[in-house]
Amino acid sequence: MEQTRKDDNRKAAVRQCKRYWGDGYAWGGTRECDEYPFATTYEGAAQAGRDSEAKPFNFSVLLVAKADNGAAGGLLLGFYAKNRLVDGLDDGFMVKIDS
Repeated sequence: MEQTRKDDNRKAAVRQCKRYWGDGYAWGGTRECDEYPFATTYEGAAQAGRDSEAKPFNFSVLLVAKADNGAAGGLLLGFYAKNRLVDGLDDGFMVKIDS
């Protein structure tokens, strides 16, 4: 995905983290603002600013431990590489959560 779109998704998510937890949401750098859908997807937090049919605020944010967020991001990038997801509308995937 283009870097600008990823950056916009992350910025939109961080705005909400600051809204709910304040400017010090990172707890001295030990926490990060995690978002879903992922910042690396078209459906990320800034989607409504790019797609007139997208619902605003159709995403979630949560504070997570910085190390955990980094590990999850690494796993996600590995998934993209293993499945040859490059960038484009033909590279869709679904996320299924089992309990």
